[in-house]
Amino acid sequence: MAYLDINNVVKRYEEHTALDHVSMQVEQGCIYGLLGPNGAGKSTLIRIINRILAADEGTVTLNGKKMTDDDIAQIGYLPEERGLYKKMKVGDHIVYLGRLKGMTKADAVSSMHWWLDRFDLKKWENKKVEALSKGMQQKVQFIGTVIHRPPLLIFDEPFSGFDPVNADQLKVEILALREQGSTILFSTHNMSSVEEVCQQITLLNHAQVVLTGSVDEVKQQHKKNIIAVETTDAIETNPAMFTILPPEAGRRATHIKLAHGVQVREAIAWLNEHCHLTGFTEVLPSMHEIFVETVKSTKTADNNE
Repeated sequence: MAYLDINNVVKRYEEHTALDHVSMQVEQGCIYGLLGPNGAGKSTLIRIINRILAADEGTVTLNGKKMTDDDIAQIGYLPEERGLYKKMKVGDHIVYLGRLKGMTKADAVSSMHWWLDRFDLKKWENKKVEALSKGMQQKVQFIGTVIHRPPLLIFDEPFSGFDPVNADQLKVEILALREQGSTILFSTHNMSSVEEVCQQITLLNHAQVVLTGSVDEVKQQHKKNIIAVETTDAIETNPAMFTILPPEAGRRATHIKLAHGVQVREAIAWLNEHCHLTGFTEVLPSMHEIFVETVKSTKTADNNE
């Protein structure tokens, strides 16, 4: 049984359908990527899960029970549109957010201190939010999202506004939260972060699910039968078996594309006989490539209807 189960959810706005029978199952303790171009329906789905909007059709269940407003306390939500009370002191603001989620003052204060130390923000505890840089404000909002240790976390573009160093720190914290048992729904356009932290993904386009599965499964489904081979001498050509792809800057290995029906083991056996092969790896597409290819293909299909 999925921890978060979204079943045939539909949301319409007059003439526009924002979600068209969307289903996805998020297992407990999983980091689940919710992907899609702008306007695909991601934000609408997130708002339905957070009980900000109501679905026109379909159901959302959490831990086996249909969600109600009481379940909001079990969710930590970091929206893409950030917002803090700039005149409040940092520590007071974090405690306030914890109290809103049902924490006692003592627990909220204790957790606030732990997180400020964790993010090296302790000296800013009694400063007003407006005195912080944008990146530090982002950290404060992240702390406010996770302070009550909710079992379900929803991050919408969590790395927006972070430099690479702070983005890496945030990735470490997100992975640690998963290790501690949190289930995480992760919406982003940053495909490299998807490869680094997500286990499962669903890709929405034009309000529908167009791709879903584990990151490894999705990559296998979209592979193009390309192998990177390393040799100490020139590779002999064999058009019936493979095509040698043009070299690219920074690429050490030679990339070959197998002909239709040729198995990897057949090509490697042939190369072993005809050149000094020192290594090979199967080349899988990046999530960025898969994202662009899938969105373009569904757009072309829509235009042809």
